[in-house]
Amino acid sequence: MELLIKNARIIDSSQDFVGDVYINKGIIYELGKNLKKDCETINGEGYILAPSFIDLHSHFREPGYTYKEDLLSGSMAAVRGGYTAVNLMANTNPVCSSMEIIETVLERAREINLVDIHQCASITQDLKGESIKHLCELTNAVKFISDDGRGVSNSRIMLEAMLKAKEKNLTIISHAENEELVDVDTRLAENMMTWRDITLSKFTGCKLHLAHVSTKEAMKDIIEGKLQGAQITCEVTPHHLALTSETEYRVNPPIRETEDVNFLIKAIKDGFVDAIATDHAPHSPEDKIKGAPGMTGLETSFSVCFTKLVGEGHITLNKLSEIMSKNPAKIMKLNKGEVKIGYEGDLVLLDTKYKYIIDASKFSSKGKNSPFDGSTVMGKVMCTIKSGSIVYKSEEYENN
Repeated sequence: MELLIKNARIIDSSQDFVGDVYINKGIIYELGKNLKKDCETINGEGYILAPSFIDLHSHFREPGYTYKEDLLSGSMAAVRGGYTAVNLMANTNPVCSSMEIIETVLERAREINLVDIHQCASITQDLKGESIKHLCELTNAVKFISDDGRGVSNSRIMLEAMLKAKEKNLTIISHAENEELVDVDTRLAENMMTWRDITLSKFTGCKLHLAHVSTKEAMKDIIEGKLQGAQITCEVTPHHLALTSETEYRVNPPIRETEDVNFLIKAIKDGFVDAIATDHAPHSPEDKIKGAPGMTGLETSFSVCFTKLVGEGHITLNKLSEIMSKNPAKIMKLNKGEVKIGYEGDLVLLDTKYKYIIDASKFSSKGKNSPFDGSTVMGKVMCTIKSGSIVYKSEEYENN
C-alpha cells in the first residue's frame, strides 16, 4: 500500500513545514518537497497534515451494552474524529477480567480493522474491588489495568494490585474517586483518591496514569509527584477544559469551576499534563434521562481542543499535537504520534480555518449525548489515514 500526500503544511510536536509525505507498506518512508511517486496521491494544499490522534480513554461498550455503542460504531466515530488508536476501558458486561473476554474484543477489532484497539483489563475481578487473582492470567496483550467507572476503595487491594502491575510491567489507570466521600463532596472524593494512588505508586514503584483529572488540587498533587520523580502520567478531557460548572451536564468527574479550568490549562502550558483523552462514553437517550454520566467525545475532541486551547492563544498546534498524539503514543508504546521516517503512516488532514456547528445527530457513534451539540467550533478533520490507507473522508473534503 503506497500513498503520497503533497503540498501540505506538516505539523507535529516538533515540526512545521510545507512538504510531501510518502507512505509505503504502512510506514512513513520519505519526507521532502516535490516528491514524485507512481501511486495514489492526495493534494494536501491548504490543509495541515498531522499525526493521527490517540485516545488513552474510551468506552466502546462491547460486550454487553452494544445498544449504546459497539466496536464498529466506536471505530467509525474514532476515524471521523481523526483517531487511529484507542484504549478501551474494562467496564463492559461481562467485565473484561479474563483473557477470554479480552481476546474476543481484540479479535473483533482486528476483523473491523479501522483503528488499533487496546483493551484494558479490570484491576479487580468484575470491578468488585475485592480480588486481583485474575491479574496472574493476563498476557502481554494487556498493557493497562483499570476499574474505570469506580475507584478501588480498599487501599490494601490497590497496593497489592500495584505490586502485581509492577511485576507484570502493567500501567494502572486510576479512576480517582473515593466512594465513601463522593456523596459528601465530589471534589474531596477526587482529591483524596488522587493523593492516595500517587502515594501508593511512589511506595511500590508502579507506573500510574491518572484519568480525567478535573480539580486544581488533584493536579497540584500530580505535579508534586512528578517533581519528586514518581512514575506517573495524567490526562485531562476536552470537556473539563472547555466547560465550567455553569454547564449543567452530567459527567464523572463533574464539570468543575473556572479556577480549575484555568489551572488545568496552566498545567498543560507548563508541561505537566501528558495527554488529552476523550473519556468517550456514549449512552442511549433513555440512559441519559435516567442520569447516566458521560458524553460522546471522539468526534468533537480535536475541534473543541483546537478552539479552546489554540484558538484562544493558550498553546500552539505543535503543543496540541504533543498531547493528543505524541505523548499518548509513547504511553501506549505505539510507533505513532509523529511525522517521521520509520513511524506508522497514521495521519490526519485538518482544516483549521473551517468553522462549523456541532450536530450530534450526525455522529457516527450510536451515542448522541454531547454538551457541545449546537456549539460553534473551529478546526475540522477532513481525512484520516491509517497505515497509508484512507479510512475516513469528510463530506466537505469529498466535495472539494
